[in-house]
Amino acid sequence: MPKDYLKKILTAKVYDVARESELQVARHLSSRINNKVLLKREDNQPVFSFKLRGAYNKMAHLNPADLKRGVIAASAGNHAQGVALSAARLGCKAVIVMPTTTPQVKIDAVKDRGGNSVEVVLFGDSYSDAYEHALALEKKHKLTFVHPFDDPDVIAGQGTIAMEILQQHQEPIDAIFLAIGGGGLIAGVGAYIKSVRPEIKVIGVQTIDSDAMKRSLEAGRRVELKDVGLFSDGTAVKLVGKETFRLCQNVVDEIITVDTDAICAAINDVFTDTRSILEPAGALAIAGLKVYAERERVKGQTLIAVACGANINFNRLRFVAERAEVGEAREAVFGVTIPEERGSFRKFCELLGHRNVTEFNYRIADAAKAHIFVGIATQKASDSTTIAKSFKKAGFDTIDLTHDELAKSHVRHMVGGRSHLAKNEKLYRFEFPEKPGALMRFLTSMAPNWNISLFHYRNHGADYGRILVGIQVPSNDTKALKNFLASLGYPHWDESDNPAYKMFLA
Repeated sequence: MPKDYLKKILTAKVYDVARESELQVARHLSSRINNKVLLKREDNQPVFSFKLRGAYNKMAHLNPADLKRGVIAASAGNHAQGVALSAARLGCKAVIVMPTTTPQVKIDAVKDRGGNSVEVVLFGDSYSDAYEHALALEKKHKLTFVHPFDDPDVIAGQGTIAMEILQQHQEPIDAIFLAIGGGGLIAGVGAYIKSVRPEIKVIGVQTIDSDAMKRSLEAGRRVELKDVGLFSDGTAVKLVGKETFRLCQNVVDEIITVDTDAICAAINDVFTDTRSILEPAGALAIAGLKVYAERERVKGQTLIAVACGANINFNRLRFVAERAEVGEAREAVFGVTIPEERGSFRKFCELLGHRNVTEFNYRIADAAKAHIFVGIATQKASDSTTIAKSFKKAGFDTIDLTHDELAKSHVRHMVGGRSHLAKNEKLYRFEFPEKPGALMRFLTSMAPNWNISLFHYRNHGADYGRILVGIQVPSNDTKALKNFLASLGYPHWDESDNPAYKMFLA
């Protein structure tokens, strides 16, 4: 069956618009996982995605009459840009239907790529709405629909990536990893690989909440998902294509699923090696490659990942950076209950030993016990279990929240509130050198009869840390408080009259 596509791929028309992307060694990642990791840099295409290949190949194979009538596509992202640029190059009209929820930056990108050749139609709240509307317009105006993945010419266009890989690296290859949404990329690459070098493993990668192809292959039929996760929006497909499913049944060796944290860590890995930032779908293959290498305990193998796209919204980078630490097992997150009594906070910190605290959230709320949200720097995945055991052994009720989506996305930023117990509270903001022992020095310098009623700290990757602390100081200890602040030597600001504090926390 793959041989049916070999000729299609060899004769594909893509290089009028696409470029032969680099096959680049990821040196840092290779060293870390003890395998040779190569990145196929499809993020360097003119539209920053591989989608250009399939779209152009489909359109370039249309007969003159169909081309003259024009084409239509439905997309909210990379496929739309590929169709737009192809239309401009071929001199044909293209109607691209995009959901009304599409960010303006993507709408503008499509218009810029296509110029006067492209008409953008905004319709519906989702891709499904846009797709149905595009099919209606296709019939009404007798246009040719350019499918994002379920089309032989589109699949063949994506398959040229495999042809390039084998030309660029003629030495042994153990496995090639590819992101899967609808399946066009892996179907094309897999068809070529299994025709020419069948010993090479073709491994797909999906998110755990958008794994339609994995479920379909396991069931032996196409399975439609009720909902899909949207973090990796480029692969958020509820139902894979008929043709892509048919091909994947024959050319895919395995599908690995990964979570959001693993994707964020992979984005960070690629940035470290290339100084380029991939979109979540673009980093999927790298995330799956890492899972495979760890699971199989392979060493010295040649593993190739297709970095398939880099169309990421800038405002997502904050989230990516936050979650990359967990994805790399560099941070563990806990909910810990300690007695609401003097000295328990210090005892808790002493349990940490030389581990670096990355975040600390606490607000006095109950007379008997205190709930702490804490992030701790780790070296390996098993560290979170070890740390949790040490807390429990010391008598502190502990919940490991390292893999809790709600905790990491929402709760960590919402710990706090007003408290009737916060009497005689003084609020101070501190900056202190970001080095081991700085936090303990702060705590041990305080008078033993002062109670910490609020505490927030987050490591921002800078050379100094920022602390917000509420201290319950008796009215007759004002002079002692001044002496404490002076002896500490850290820059500080009295925020007790801050309106934000009075509104939300006082």
